[in-house]
Amino acid sequence: MARTKATSSGLKKSPSTGSTAATTLGGDNYWFLSTRPLHSAVLLIPLVLLYELGAVFFLTDYATGQQSTISARKLISQFFDSFGAAALYLPGIAVITVMLVMHLVNRDRWVLRPWVLVGMVMEAALWALPLIVFGSVISKATLMNVDVSNFAAAVGTGARGPVDPNLGLGNLSVPARLTISIGAGLYEELLFRFVAITALHMVVKDLLQGGETAARTVAIVGSALAFAFYHPLHDPGDPTKAFMWSKLIFFFGAGVFFACISIFRGFGIVVYTHAIYDIIVLVVLSK
Repeated sequence: MARTKATSSGLKKSPSTGSTAATTLGGDNYWFLSTRPLHSAVLLIPLVLLYELGAVFFLTDYATGQQSTISARKLISQFFDSFGAAALYLPGIAVITVMLVMHLVNRDRWVLRPWVLVGMVMEAALWALPLIVFGSVISKATLMNVDVSNFAAAVGTGARGPVDPNLGLGNLSVPARLTISIGAGLYEELLFRFVAITALHMVVKDLLQGGETAARTVAIVGSALAFAFYHPLHDPGDPTKAFMWSKLIFFFGAGVFFACISIFRGFGIVVYTHAIYDIIVLVVLSK
């Protein structure tokens, strides 16, 4: 991770997790503690458990032995497989482990405030609302009658396995859609915000000796583009798979939005923002 050492004012910066804060002056205020890795790790444990259990019970075809998964999670699993570390639950364990390692590297205090965890979930829910509005605006501006679960969800086409992405998420059970929403929040944020932003920031800042503003700009734009092209940019029901600019605009905008939350408000909050957004459009608003 590209980081700067503590300055005379006690500031530490992390481009991908939003831990820009005065570590010696942060104290117990919400805006400081909510960006720290320890609170993110504790907040993510329930999501990891819910996704892994949900994948077993709701995304597994026992007749074929296949299990659907988020594409981002599949890529992370393949990364571990390349090192001979093949294990079903490694991606989930990796999410928590990374946060705890960051906590140790930062030498943060082992202080956990339950009210901060509650506040982080509430804040994430509020951050999800502008993205819903953005998706609706894009849909109306392009005069396209697109099912919100197919258009706005940054997860549906990321499922792999017995779930056919061409059928649409509306054909899945509510528990299955809930599981996919949680998985997208976890693993897409790990891949595109934590890994991509950190890597791009490191290249510009450390290797190319660029400024902090340039490094963050490249990291935000680059990770957002990768996030956009990670999703099929066509209507799942269109046999011609015609390119849809509206989807590119939405996913790129969502990528920039998530990147900014990750940098300035922390990894735990951006994961919950993504998961809550997907739950709203795939479960609550889905036809």
